[in-house]
Amino acid sequence: MTFITFVLITALIAFVSWLKTKGEDGSAKGYFLAGRGLTATVIGFSMVLTSLSTEQLVGVNASSYASNFSIIAWTVQSVVPLCVLALYLLPKYLKGGFTTIPEFFEERYDRQTRQIMSLLFLVAYTFVMIPGALYSGAIAFTQIFDVEAMFGVSFNTALWGVVWLIGIIGGIYAVFGGLKAVAVSDTLNGFALIIGGAMIPFFALKYLGDGSMAKGVEIVTTTHIEKLTAWGAAADPVPWTTIFTGILIVNFFYWTTNQAIIQRSLAAKSLAEGQKGILYAAIFLLFLPVMLNIPGLVSFHIFGDSLKNIDLAYPTLVSKVLPKPLLGFFTACLFGAILSTFNSFINSAATLFCYDIYRPMLKKNISDEDLIKVAKIAGTIIAIISMIIAPLLQYGTGGLFLLLKRFAGFFNIPIVALVAVGFLNRTISGKAARATVLLHVILYYSLVWIFKVKVNFVHVMGSLFVFDIIVMFILGSIFKRETPYVPSNSNKSNVDLTSWKYAREVSALLIIGLCYLYAILSPWGLAGGNGLGKITMIFAVLTVVILGIITFTKKKDNNAAIQVEATK
Repeated sequence: MTFITFVLITALIAFVSWLKTKGEDGSAKGYFLAGRGLTATVIGFSMVLTSLSTEQLVGVNASSYASNFSIIAWTVQSVVPLCVLALYLLPKYLKGGFTTIPEFFEERYDRQTRQIMSLLFLVAYTFVMIPGALYSGAIAFTQIFDVEAMFGVSFNTALWGVVWLIGIIGGIYAVFGGLKAVAVSDTLNGFALIIGGAMIPFFALKYLGDGSMAKGVEIVTTTHIEKLTAWGAAADPVPWTTIFTGILIVNFFYWTTNQAIIQRSLAAKSLAEGQKGILYAAIFLLFLPVMLNIPGLVSFHIFGDSLKNIDLAYPTLVSKVLPKPLLGFFTACLFGAILSTFNSFINSAATLFCYDIYRPMLKKNISDEDLIKVAKIAGTIIAIISMIIAPLLQYGTGGLFLLLKRFAGFFNIPIVALVAVGFLNRTISGKAARATVLLHVILYYSLVWIFKVKVNFVHVMGSLFVFDIIVMFILGSIFKRETPYVPSNSNKSNVDLTSWKYAREVSALLIIGLCYLYAILSPWGLAGGNGLGKITMIFAVLTVVILGIITFTKKKDNNAAIQVEATK
C-alpha cells in the first residue's frame, strides 16, 4: 500500500507538471529561463524546494540529534542574504538581463574570469551538491522502505540502486522539461512537502508523549534543555562565533550568487514578482527548524545514543512514528524534495555549460534548437557522473551536512568575494580576480586538509573571505581595467523593474523574526528553562518602532519624488 500511494502521488505531480508545460516556448529563453514568466508563488516554492533536499532533512536533523540547535545557522540565517537579494541585487541582475551569474563576471571583469567561475560552479554541482542530494535521498529511502530486507541485498547495493533510480527519474525532468517543468513540479512538491514535513514532528512528539502531543512538547522543553540552544559552544558543530563569519558568507553565496537558486528569480515576469517570491521563500525558511531540527531532537529522546550512524536519525524516526497509511504520501513528498534539488542543479549546470562554455568558446552562432540539444547531452553526462560519486559519500565522517559544507569552501567564498568587489569597485581587473581565486583554492586546501588547523573550518572560510577581498584590492592596484566599469543603464531583460511596495517592510519583519528565533533558542529562552513573555514583549515593541521608521522614511521618499516630478 505504501509503495502504491507513493507511485500514484509521484505520477500525479509529474502529469500535472506536463500539462502545465506542454506546448511552451521551445526557444532557448523558454528552456533556460521559462520565458521570463515565473510568478512569485512559483519562484518562492521553487527556491525553497531547490534548497530543501534530503541533504538537509537527513543532515540537519542528524546534527540536532547528536548535538544541539546550533546547526540552524546554516538555514534560518539565509533570511539576511535573501533580503539583500530582493532589495539590492535582483534589480541589478534583471536590469543587466543576465541568464547566468558568470555573465556578470564577464561584464564586470572579462571573459576568462567568466569561464573560470563557470567551471568552478560546474565542478561544485557535479562533485559536491548533486551527489549530496542523491546520497541523502537514497539514505532516507533505503531506511523507510527497508530496501535491504525487501530485496535481500547489502546496504551498499541498496544505496547504489536507489541512487540510480532517483537519478534517472530526476534527470528526465531536468533534461527534457527545462526550467519551467522544474519550477512547476517544485511548486506542487512544495505544497506537498509542507504538509508531509509538518507531519513528522507532530507524530514524533505525539509518540514521545504516549499519544499526547502536549506531553511530548513538555518533555523536550523540560529535559535535556541544553540541546535547545542555537548558540553553539566551541566544541559544537556550529560555534556561535561562526554565525558572523564564514556561515554568513556561505549563505550569501548560496542565496545571492548560486545559479541553481538565482535562476528562478532571473526568470521572474517582473521585479515585483521576483521580490515577492524571494521574500516568500525567506518567510518559509524562518519556520524550517520545525522540520529540520525538532525531529532530530525527538530522535534523541526516543533512541538516545543507540544509532550507529547519526545520519540515520531522521529516516529511523519516520519509519517508527509515522502511521503506515501515511508513509506512501510522505515518501512521495520526500521524493519530490530530492527531485527538486537534483533536477534544479542539473538544469542550472546545463545552462552554465551552454551559455558560459560551449556557445562563447565553441559555437557562437548556434541555433536555439541545437543549444537545447547540447544542454540535454551535458545534463545527462553531469547526472551520470553525480550518480557514480553519490554512493561514495557514505565513507565520509562527521555527518553528511557538514562534510558537504566543508568541501563547498573551495568555491563559494571566492564567488561571493568577486560579486561583492564587482559591485563595490570599478577598476579591479579580471587578472587580479583570477589570481585571487587560485590563491584561495590553494590556501583553503592547505589550511583544512594539509595543515589541519585547529580552527573550525567555518572560521577559515570567513578569514579567507577577508583575505580574498584584501588580495583583490592589492592586485587591483597593479592590474587595473583599461577603463572603469560602468553598469549599463538600459533594461536588458525587458521586464517591469518597478519594486514591490512592501519589500522593505517585509524584509524588516524577517530580520526581526530571525533575531526573535535566536532569542527563543538561547539561555535567556527555552535553553535556560525561562518563559518567553519578556522576550516577546521586547520584540513586539522593536517591531513597531522599526516598521514606523520604515513607513516614515518611505513617505518622505515618496513626497520627495512627487516634488521632483512636479518641478519637471
